[in-house]
Amino acid sequence: MASQNTRPTKEAAEEAVRTLIAYTGDDPQREGLLETPSRVVRSYAQFFGGYEEDPELALSKTFEEVEGYDEMVTVRDICLHSHCEHHMVPFIGVAHVAYLPNSRIVGLSKLARVVEVYARRLQIQEKLTVQIADTIDRVLEPRGVAVVIEARHQCMTTRGVMKPSSVTVTSRMTGAFRQNDATRREFLTMIRGG
Repeated sequence: MASQNTRPTKEAAEEAVRTLIAYTGDDPQREGLLETPSRVVRSYAQFFGGYEEDPELALSKTFEEVEGYDEMVTVRDICLHSHCEHHMVPFIGVAHVAYLPNSRIVGLSKLARVVEVYARRLQIQEKLTVQIADTIDRVLEPRGVAVVIEARHQCMTTRGVMKPSSVTVTSRMTGAFRQNDATRREFLTMIRGG
């Protein structure tokens, strides 16, 4: 990750977009493309805003008044949009996240927030899956964490091998989800809606 000292200016980023437009064979001075560099730079700020956020901070507020609740907490079908670090094109899908509370829980939206922060960085799906699970595991210290991501990668569907129906599935299990087959099966049943 570039430090603040080495990060190019907005103007330099816009000039890089002009260069890419010219590289495609088009004219960056053409009326329809005049504002494109500025638009691209603004969109990159949104696409890659995860570099500006701390995913652990999203999990910092927890609740201990849970009336003894110690069963699985699962949030499934968390929509995610990320960008492949190899081709800088989108991959889009869903994340399913679960944990087994130890003595405290976290707001459900915070699990989705962790997914969002890591997804808004240049990624590979495998690393994204591990980052989400390991962050929840480290901060909440639950009895286990499970993360499954299902996504379609435009680097495979719109270029290269061009297989539009392909879906990539990755998983990361810690604690009871890794060690206990019944716990793992319960999670996998839950995310399939069964």
